[in-house]
Amino acid sequence: MDLISACEQMTPIGLDDVLADLVSVSQNATAVRLQGISMGTGTLLLLAFLLLLSWSHTEKMTVPGPCFFLGVGPLLSYLRFIWTGIGTASNYYNNKYGDIVRVWINGEETLILSRSSAVHHVLKHGHYTSRFGSKLGLSCIGMNERGIIFNNNVTLWKTIRAYFTKALTGPGLQHTVEVCVSSTQTHLDSLAAGESLGQVDVISLLRCIVVDISNRLFLGVPINEKELMVKIQKYFDTWQTVLIKPDIYFKFHWIHQRHKTAAQELQDAIENLIEQKRRQIQQAEKLDNINFTASLIFAQNHGELSAENVRQCVLEMVIAAPDTLSITVFFMLLLLKQNPDVELQLLQEIDDVIGERVLQTSDLQKLQVLESFINESLRFHPVVDFTMRRALSDDIIDGYRVPKGTNIILNTGRMHRTEFFPKLNEFSLENFDKNPSRRYFQPFGSGPRSCVGKHIGMVMMKSILVTLLYQYSVCPHEGLTLDCLQQTNNLSQQPVEQEHKEGNLSMRFLPRHRGSRAL
Repeated sequence: MDLISACEQMTPIGLDDVLADLVSVSQNATAVRLQGISMGTGTLLLLAFLLLLSWSHTEKMTVPGPCFFLGVGPLLSYLRFIWTGIGTASNYYNNKYGDIVRVWINGEETLILSRSSAVHHVLKHGHYTSRFGSKLGLSCIGMNERGIIFNNNVTLWKTIRAYFTKALTGPGLQHTVEVCVSSTQTHLDSLAAGESLGQVDVISLLRCIVVDISNRLFLGVPINEKELMVKIQKYFDTWQTVLIKPDIYFKFHWIHQRHKTAAQELQDAIENLIEQKRRQIQQAEKLDNINFTASLIFAQNHGELSAENVRQCVLEMVIAAPDTLSITVFFMLLLLKQNPDVELQLLQEIDDVIGERVLQTSDLQKLQVLESFINESLRFHPVVDFTMRRALSDDIIDGYRVPKGTNIILNTGRMHRTEFFPKLNEFSLENFDKNPSRRYFQPFGSGPRSCVGKHIGMVMMKSILVTLLYQYSVCPHEGLTLDCLQQTNNLSQQPVEQEHKEGNLSMRFLPRHRGSRAL
């Protein structure tokens, strides 16, 4: 086997100079044939020279990455993704080989991109609207050709996305602030009533707030937040585990059944909530508020969606925020205490804009310090720092050929730390003194498969932070900082929650005195 040619298969476009040189060589060879060498021999020598020259040029311009070496390279790179997690492995290869890297996941060529021009190219084009992942793994958790997150049936995905878009944008945003403030305040009052402010499990608190908000906005039935959160966590862990596992992994019945059972627990719980909603609709004399779940139920009644797809869509709407938005706000609270000058600016702005009244929708655009703080937090330490795509047709990215079916990982977290911003490796609001171009700042992606919940996500983060910080100074226990926090980075960056070490991630909530914003 030719190891060098096997090592790198994707080559760049732009050999015009080489071709020009070859034409020149061809003309010289024709004009000055050596005596005694036949035309056939001369032609063979010329072709050999051309192939050597072309091979030499191509080898210097191939996509960097680990060598194939009899299949060892693909095996080792795949094992790194399995063992360390997708996010961690992506950062490793970009740091080692550069901002465009070729690796293998489950034997499939995969590009890891952290160069802004390459990332922007993929995000804006419609032939990258598919994602990649194990079909058996996605089927195990109900995501294969269902829902919106990893649905690779592009036609069906577009149909389903319309329901999410309607719920998460436009008129659907009008009462989001009111719901977020009410939910956050209810949970804070419950803490205060129970005198639990001295040691607050902030991650659990934020998850419960976010699940409650999602239920109020998109479902509208009674739920047990803590029970549902346990099932969501099991589902999320299963999702991370099975996403890129090889098919042989699922041949072991007991392993497959264990993951299937973990996913089924949440699916059954969501099915019960949907049935409650069905009964609620049937018993209602008049439907004043047709929310997300009600819209899906009507679509199923008209034959537009299957029951399985309705269940998966509701499930994904419910799980989307607890392990992204809640952890994002947790990271923000840590960053705020590590940057007390930013906290002072933020509190002063809340006083100036809102004063003693309740946050309103019209206030959000006036909270510019808060906007910069959230954006800088998403840049500096994002929860989701990459996205996965698959090429649906042949393409060229920054000069490199990308065959149809190539897997793509867009490492936006690393991109945000390597380009454009004046203080790349520092947490500083100065990084957002000027609004960055979408090319350089992609916390929610862009283009046809961008995060459909990006606008409501910003509204929820602002509402929760203002309601919380207006009343309490949040103090992590000694030594709890982002630098010291043990984290994993598979599907997303998550703190390691060690149940055996009680209070590891807890914080104290100190009431603020009215008229005083002392830290």
